[in-house]
Amino acid sequence: MLSHSAIWDAIDAIAQRHGFSASGLARVAGLDPTAFNRSKRVSKDGRERWPSTESIAKVLDATGENFDQFLSGGGAYIQMAAPMMRPSVPLLGLAQAGSGGFFDSAGFPAGQGWDEVPLPSTGLDGSYALEVSGDSMLPLYRDGDIIVVSPTAQLRRGDRVVVRTREGEVLVKILYRQTAKMLELHSLNAEHKPRIIDIKDVEGMGRIIWASQ
Repeated sequence: MLSHSAIWDAIDAIAQRHGFSASGLARVAGLDPTAFNRSKRVSKDGRERWPSTESIAKVLDATGENFDQFLSGGGAYIQMAAPMMRPSVPLLGLAQAGSGGFFDSAGFPAGQGWDEVPLPSTGLDGSYALEVSGDSMLPLYRDGDIIVVSPTAQLRRGDRVVVRTREGEVLVKILYRQTAKMLELHSLNAEHKPRIIDIKDVEGMGRIIWASQ
């Protein structure tokens, strides 16, 4: 059974894992900056206030975590089932991903030079991981973070994606619009302008399905 304190502990924990304060987490999730303040957790008459499921969903979307990670990360519940072997996916540095020989014609990982990273849950076929370098993807992804990419996951507007161009460029962006001829990609960092790329110049694209700090 989940308790009031366990849910709020989970919110504090997910904020800490991603380098935010409680107000910073609320802000990046598109919520009022005071939504997760400690003063909001209990009303003046002593009644416990719980975060809404919509607020939690926005936090998970902003951080790339799933609900099981959210709960277990804060100690909100303990799984009693027997431990299972965690699946793993191939891992490559983001700066290397634009080089030739690491992907096949369908966008799946291939060739030598890949490491491995375990996933918290079963991955999709063909998924692979990239290690972020630099600070161009702040505030969501920091230097050293690992993102897991699925080349088979369905893409929708607003998804975070990794796009590889035929010129060897690797972009981590937000999919804003896709037509038969072009991609419009928005940046995770507001300091960087949107990009419009001809479809013929795209070598591969996959959706970010998980991120680990």
